[in-house]
Amino acid sequence: MADSYDLIVLGSGPGGYVAAIRAAQLGLKTAIVERENLGGICLNWGCIPTKALLRSAEIFHYMNHAKDYGLIAEKIGADLDAVVKRSRGVAKQLNQGVTHLMKKNKITVHMGDGMITGKGRLSVKGADGKRTELTAKNIIIATGARARELPFAKADGKRIWTYRHAMTPSEMPSKLLVIGSGAIGIEFASFYNDMGAKVTVVEMLDRIVPVEDADVSTFLEKALKKQGMTILTSAGVEKIDVGASGVKAAIKGKDGKVTTEEFSHVIVAVGIVPNTENIGLEALGVKTERGHIVTDAQCKTNVDGIWAIGDVTAPPWLAHKASHEGVIAVEAIAGNHPHAMDPRNIPGCTYCHPQIASVGLTEAKAKEAGYDVKVGNFPFIGNGKAIALGEAEGFIKTVFDAKTGELLGAHMIGAEVTELIQGYTIGKTLETTEAELMDTVFPHPTLSEMMHESVLGAYGRALHI
Repeated sequence: MADSYDLIVLGSGPGGYVAAIRAAQLGLKTAIVERENLGGICLNWGCIPTKALLRSAEIFHYMNHAKDYGLIAEKIGADLDAVVKRSRGVAKQLNQGVTHLMKKNKITVHMGDGMITGKGRLSVKGADGKRTELTAKNIIIATGARARELPFAKADGKRIWTYRHAMTPSEMPSKLLVIGSGAIGIEFASFYNDMGAKVTVVEMLDRIVPVEDADVSTFLEKALKKQGMTILTSAGVEKIDVGASGVKAAIKGKDGKVTTEEFSHVIVAVGIVPNTENIGLEALGVKTERGHIVTDAQCKTNVDGIWAIGDVTAPPWLAHKASHEGVIAVEAIAGNHPHAMDPRNIPGCTYCHPQIASVGLTEAKAKEAGYDVKVGNFPFIGNGKAIALGEAEGFIKTVFDAKTGELLGAHMIGAEVTELIQGYTIGKTLETTEAELMDTVFPHPTLSEMMHESVLGAYGRALHI
């Protein structure tokens, strides 16, 4: 006799566990299936532990610049094992927190590999090989994604790493090659650079963090080069030979010439592959595109009773997008009428040094979409709090529709911008205009004043530049 539920969630990452909690709140009998760790990649091997690593690197960076603050710090050193141990401790704490939330909300947890075996049916294979049969009116697929590998650079955990290896390194790299300059690649490049490695980043496109506004990419490249990194754009890694003490990489530069360089380690950060294999999608006829599950605005697939959220679906592949989709899907399942997800209102954050944050259209994308734009740009050097913090490098850029005053996008680089971006995200969600932002009082002295100044600057009214 199968265990029966109103909803089964396959995967317990930030999309899956949030969906399960919201379902329980709405009175649905809910089960969640997880093959590895509650909390999924984000809590255990992604967002959170990487931020713990980056925080350690940030503190180390400041300690090495103590004299800039009138302080004395001598014989500064880093214990990589201790840094990693702290990061794993943070991940463990959050994993335990999700476990508590499952119990609190009376959500049944089934540990094992889940496969959808038919309409409303799911089979879970436990570590002992035994199968548990479940049934439900609705199933949410939240199986996430994994790192994409290069055919000539298969991760071995020793010399060639994915993000998981980079998070628990067996040794400190002396000379590190990072292939790919998206958020994951740049964050690890920033971490290991601050920790003392000599870092080279190779990006096949013509600029790093290519999804960001072009001005942000340009600023970040200059900042990272100033920190000692080597940045190679319009470049590619042609071949990698692994040896006992390192790797040799053949790198084709933008001039078309191929040079061979030696590195101690390589991090491959060239995107993700959705976890859609072996979960029963083919037999059900669930539609996918390039491996990612196709859904409508309510996260429903083409098969009745099957829903999908998070990295297994369309981009952007962000934890907070997955969580919000989980709520949308469950609200729809419960018969409510949730607002559809608007990708233009999903903020993105990259925790390198300096930080990057953005929401909405870049200036180039806004122009491509046919908008006549007004653009504001305010530098950190014009902000008293930034100067007092010793963080006067960066800027905030805003893009408006010149005809309506609609905020189309906001793009930031500098200290704590990952915390500032939510102000503009709320503004976009509320469909704010430049007039409302101008009339808002921002506290002094704060970094947030730059948000106000950037808006004023778009209309020729900036006060402090």
